[in-house]
Amino acid sequence: MAGHEDGIPETRRDMPSRDLYHAEHDLFHAEHDLYHAGRDLHIHPAPAPAPPAPIRAWGNVPARNPAFAGREEPLAAVHDALTSGNRAAVQALHGIGGVGKTQLAIEYAHRHAEDYDVVWWLDSENTTLLAQQFAELAGKLDCAPAGAQPDEIRSAVLSDLHDRPRWLLVFDNAEQPDELRPWLPAGPGHVLITSRSSAWAELAIPVPVDVLPRAEAIALLRSRVPSLPEPDADTLADALGDLPIALAQAAAYLTEAGISAADYVGLLRGRAHDLLGEGKPSSYGTTLTAVTTLAWDQLCGTDADAACVAGICAQLAPEPIAVEWLTTAAGDLPGGLAGRLADPLARGRLLKALTSTSLARLSDDGLTMHRLTQAILRTSIPAADAAAALAQAERVITASNPGDNDRPATWPAWARLLPHIIALNPAATTDDGLRETAADAAWYLLRGGHHAQARDLAARLRDGWTDRPGPDHPQTLRIATTLAVALRRLGQGDQARQLNEDTLDRSRRVLGDDHPETLGVATNLAVTLRTAGEHQAARQLDEDTLQRKRRTLGDNDPSTLRTANNLALNLRLVGDHEGARRLNQDTLQRKRAVLGDDHPSTLSTANNLALNLRQLGDYQAARQLDLDTLQRKRRALGDTHPDTLRSASNLAADLRGLGDYEAALELDQDTLEQRRRTLGEEHGTTQESKRNLAEDLRLLGQAPAPERPEPPPES
Repeated sequence: MAGHEDGIPETRRDMPSRDLYHAEHDLFHAEHDLYHAGRDLHIHPAPAPAPPAPIRAWGNVPARNPAFAGREEPLAAVHDALTSGNRAAVQALHGIGGVGKTQLAIEYAHRHAEDYDVVWWLDSENTTLLAQQFAELAGKLDCAPAGAQPDEIRSAVLSDLHDRPRWLLVFDNAEQPDELRPWLPAGPGHVLITSRSSAWAELAIPVPVDVLPRAEAIALLRSRVPSLPEPDADTLADALGDLPIALAQAAAYLTEAGISAADYVGLLRGRAHDLLGEGKPSSYGTTLTAVTTLAWDQLCGTDADAACVAGICAQLAPEPIAVEWLTTAAGDLPGGLAGRLADPLARGRLLKALTSTSLARLSDDGLTMHRLTQAILRTSIPAADAAAALAQAERVITASNPGDNDRPATWPAWARLLPHIIALNPAATTDDGLRETAADAAWYLLRGGHHAQARDLAARLRDGWTDRPGPDHPQTLRIATTLAVALRRLGQGDQARQLNEDTLDRSRRVLGDDHPETLGVATNLAVTLRTAGEHQAARQLDEDTLQRKRRTLGDNDPSTLRTANNLALNLRLVGDHEGARRLNQDTLQRKRAVLGDDHPSTLSTANNLALNLRQLGDYQAARQLDLDTLQRKRRALGDTHPDTLRSASNLAADLRGLGDYEAALELDQDTLEQRRRTLGEEHGTTQESKRNLAEDLRLLGQAPAPERPEPPPES
């Protein structure tokens, strides 16, 4: 197509005479210098070939989108790269379907139209159609004889562009780099490629096109639906994952159907496939459902194993899915996946088949699938296949359980896995392995200091598992224990006590008095009793539990040592300070040998031993141990972890005991601010920090301090 678009005429007269005069003048002087250089060397240079005459050619470029907004940074980056004068003059814009690659290329062509004499748009999804489009371009360039064959036309166009400056060719929706290679021109012009595939490194500079920044997504929605309040636009953009085609569809649907953004989001949760097949935006010419189902059908037809991986990804979170998770679970996956995932070359071909469809993209972090792609696939795949994909995804996540969630070294792995565990809805699963992994994840949150998140996850799991597999199932009892600990750490002692007592009764009845899980519940109940001030009851329960654990698990089992630590706390609270010091000293030595110096459980006992030393009047020894413990906690847990802040508070108490009030004040001020930010103003330890700070000020003669209890130890 040749015609008139955006004020750009089909043809253009030659340069204005003044510009032509200066150009010829510059050319004369250049040739004059070259002549004299050649004469000095006794060389007679051949006359330089005249460049092709300028011609204004504008072909097949889609109309500019009047609603195009944002994307200033990628547009500027593409322009800078294309004009840098190096290999970057061929740019391949790649990304998932509907992310706006073509819209970006259209906007670039229109925005920089005056920079080029030739701008030609080529639909490249089917390379067999390129011959006709090249023939149209050859006619405009007048570079091929009448009746020339396709190969001759292609060669003539490529030859003409090789010698011609100021041209831009856009190959839209290209699929296979090898098929496009013969059609790519060389020379001083520019090439833009749009593609779902990222495999362009040998022919072009791959340029990933991502979803819109949130501010631009909101602006797009509100430009098309002016009555949409900004908070509603934000909610809708979040539900749509900031994907341009989905934003355009949603805006069209809101206008046409007259529904609210909240209603649209509600429909999206259960009927994404149907909803995203509606409201086709004119700027895209298709819908996200159509784009996604076409890519899915193509993948199923070319690589069933890759389609299986796509089905697994659709069941997980829209967060990176580590490739090693798939390889770890390969033996439990169907078809040829076990063999292909185990072999690096075969695995590479498998992932290439998947990512070439744009259903998912691959980065150093793993595979990522957009949330809307996932939603469409989950409701597009036949029910039996979807159920199989869900079971396979559960096996992948279960096989990737990072293990010891008490150790900070495993926490980054747990953080990566957690969104995918939640996406699988473990509260409703029938898979024992996933239930176990979900319970481990809740405990990781607890140990990592994310108490509210741990409570929320554990509560959902307990509610679901109480229905199935039942309130007395060992996994239900285990998650109830985790929930009780989270409640206690959040200051909800009464709820924690009731839940612990109920769980202990059930555990004794179902598992027996000496079962490790029963003894774990007893340990936690004793902590709850101590927190409530029932020190004698807590001591008696801990003494009984410690005897049972030593008999059944051994003196050095981590669970046994945890109860020994807690019993020492109770001894101190009932006034047996020397007995508490001896037991803590023995427990610390054992924990260091079994768990290591930097394990959180070891550091808790070190903290409690320092408290014993301070209460026995040995402030200097307490200070040395608390300082060492604080440094280790900062390295292992981070500066803002609740346990780290506990050690900081304890060290400040040692400094007060040694008369170093200024240092105590500085440390207490920092601890108070950290607790306010991470735990909230009303949390018990935040209030404790306020009292500590008031005491520092009183000792410095600056303000009176109220009565305050000794800071509680760790358990």
